[in-house]
Amino acid sequence: MDNKRNNGTFNRRNTASIKPDEVAVFALGGLGEIGKNTYCIEYKNEIIIIDAGIKFPDDQLLGVDYVIPDYQYLVRNQEKIAGLFITHGHEDHIGGISFLLRKVKIPVIHAPRLSIELMRNKLEERKLIALANFREYQPDTIVKTKHMEIEFFRVNHSIPDSFGLSIKTDIGRIVHTGDFKFDLTPVGPTPDYYKMAKYGEEGVLCLLSDSTSAELPVFSVSERVVGDRLLDVFKQTEGRAIVATFASNVHRVQQIIEACVATGRKIAVFGRSMESAMKIALEYSYLTVPEDTFISGNDLNRYPSNEVAILCTGSQGEPMAALSRIAAGIHKDIQIIPGDTVIFSSSPIPGNAIGVGKTINNLQRAGAEVIVHSLLNNIHASGHGGQEELKLMLNLIKPKYFMPMHGEYRMLSIHKKLAIQCGVEEDNCFVMNNGDVLSFNGKGNARLAGRVPAATIYTDENGVSGMGGEILRTRRILSEDGLLIVVATIRTKDKRLMNGPNIVSRGFVYMKESEELIRETERLIRADVIQTLHSANQLDIEGIKQAIEDAASPYLFEQTKRRPMILPIIMEV
Repeated sequence: MDNKRNNGTFNRRNTASIKPDEVAVFALGGLGEIGKNTYCIEYKNEIIIIDAGIKFPDDQLLGVDYVIPDYQYLVRNQEKIAGLFITHGHEDHIGGISFLLRKVKIPVIHAPRLSIELMRNKLEERKLIALANFREYQPDTIVKTKHMEIEFFRVNHSIPDSFGLSIKTDIGRIVHTGDFKFDLTPVGPTPDYYKMAKYGEEGVLCLLSDSTSAELPVFSVSERVVGDRLLDVFKQTEGRAIVATFASNVHRVQQIIEACVATGRKIAVFGRSMESAMKIALEYSYLTVPEDTFISGNDLNRYPSNEVAILCTGSQGEPMAALSRIAAGIHKDIQIIPGDTVIFSSSPIPGNAIGVGKTINNLQRAGAEVIVHSLLNNIHASGHGGQEELKLMLNLIKPKYFMPMHGEYRMLSIHKKLAIQCGVEEDNCFVMNNGDVLSFNGKGNARLAGRVPAATIYTDENGVSGMGGEILRTRRILSEDGLLIVVATIRTKDKRLMNGPNIVSRGFVYMKESEELIRETERLIRADVIQTLHSANQLDIEGIKQAIEDAASPYLFEQTKRRPMILPIIMEV
């Protein structure tokens, strides 16, 4: 195949041409981005979906709570869907489940136990649990659909019950790694190395592999190393230890608990997601905790500072998370006291560095010592494999074709180069965009088969439909340049300006300090409105509103270099 078409700009047709006797692979989310992971495999009028993730918005997406994939293709092809398969329970893989189920009828959701319980919580909160038909899978489970056979292999990641998938068809086997690393001394179960090697020996048509840490030329740090270092930090901490980590990182939580027990500390837990995750982890024995280890927040003051630890959410600087409220001094139960040590057992997700930095500044200003992850202290380990692990996966699976997934474009491109180094032919490596369809025929040949819809949808907590670009643009203008409300009263019978225009500023200028600017703007608007009224044969309210904007906007920009949103309000009498 001509690899010039495989540069991310190929075949921009808006419709896919998937033949019934071909296996098609495509993503609705997860390519060219971190998050929103939603992948599909289609064969003989049957579709399986792998993961249903979300992406969290950056600071420019005002009023947006979640970024989700466009499910249009799945809505149009609901009768083909054989099931949804979940690789693990992180938000970028399960966070979109409620949005997906509102739009698409999914006959069965196959998932490991922890993922099921996390999704169940989400759906019960939104009163959507009746839409979900969960079926738990184990490492030895085999799911057979009409035309596909799906197996599961355990991988290491920063949450228990993480799996990759093998999808076997008459055309060949597709392997999807899920998110993974290779941890030779894991806290939980070891990966299913023998299964991966077996697939490689039997033959793999195409590998889809996690690219999140493809830029790092390393073999990632073992979770055990983090546990040893956390124990050292706890031993050296004389006051209270406040630890923030991801609520879903149950293995990390286990090591924090073990460090507290070893140093004689009781643990108080704060943060809704942390409390929820720990409840599930304890109920299903993902955590092993001695009796009397946990105490309530109200009991913290009954113990000396060196005998307590606080485990909380907020490692990413989320404004309403427990640690952020503690740092800002607005938490109802906890205040920073001199001698506190705050431990960030995490690394900032791209886009969260500003929030994390603000939290750290507030903590230090309040008198706490703050310890963050670095190459020197190893109090965090990524759940995504570095380049050496990516090469190991490639050598185990030995695919004919390779499609890097879950990563920004530069990460996917680096992963492609690693695959070529590991023996995959360059023409058989495909750096794809969301929506691009890669198809394989019975002879094992690949082709690019057009596109399916794969837009980005913005939504809020309660929204079912997406927000358009115009709404986001309006919110951005309001946040940056403010709002100018112009009120005028028109007598309809003789098209006469009776009152106004009167201006109210919100977020643009301070009225008392800008009286001259406001008076001149009102004068310009009045002149244009009167001229518009006199020149029109009949009363044109929309024309008057346009005249107000045309008069005010250029003058205000000339005077302030800002373009506020202008909202004309015309009252007719």
